[in-house]
Amino acid sequence: MVKNKTNVHSAEALYQGVYKALRILVHLTAAVQFGYGIYYEWTYVKFPESTANMHSNFGGKFKYLTFLNAIIQTVYYVISLINDFVGTNEVAPKRLPTIRKVKDYIMASLAFPVALNVGITFWSLYAIDRELVLPRVLDPVFPSWLNHVLHTNIVVFMILELFTSFRAYPKRSKGLAGLSAFLLCYLVWVHIIKYYSGFWVYPVLGVLQLPQRIIFFIALFIFTQCLYLFGEFMNNIVWEKELKLAQRKVK
Repeated sequence: MVKNKTNVHSAEALYQGVYKALRILVHLTAAVQFGYGIYYEWTYVKFPESTANMHSNFGGKFKYLTFLNAIIQTVYYVISLINDFVGTNEVAPKRLPTIRKVKDYIMASLAFPVALNVGITFWSLYAIDRELVLPRVLDPVFPSWLNHVLHTNIVVFMILELFTSFRAYPKRSKGLAGLSAFLLCYLVWVHIIKYYSGFWVYPVLGVLQLPQRIIFFIALFIFTQCLYLFGEFMNNIVWEKELKLAQRKVK
């Protein structure tokens, strides 16, 4: 009987060890990948003179949600990696470290919904007419691998993160407030860029009339809020047992 218990504990310890290694590998790979993507785009991606009527230097790379999202993802995975070593990934620790609180909040309010927004919106518009989001003239300076890092892998790694790392979602009002603040700031930033440069950040905005543009912005805002709720819903399903355990410990 004692031997059986020992075997069970050994198997569980092995499982936890493998799971921890997988989690660290996901965080490390994502942090390096997105960090390098930011570096490469910032250093080597220069728009050709033939696209001067499509792009403005005002705002630099920071005018693109894709670039901002890559920064968010890199920051998130770096924080997650630090948390793996000096924080905790326990379901309900006696004391929740600050870095774990920051990690959970960034994941819920920014990393997950913004990543899915960028991935789904980009590839949907790309399927309709790629010239609206990534004109062919940019192919020589914007390599395919970078396109997939910034628009595909962000979603892939968010899904991996959802299944490999436990997190406690913040109070819904706080999470949605953080996401809404980010979206509103970016919307204002897009209009500031248009005012000072005369160009829309994305060609698709230039082909829409004002009423259509307003509907487009509202639709994206609501869509991203729904992605937050979707992330919370999926988290509750994937970590149902752990969340129930955490609730019992709190009580």
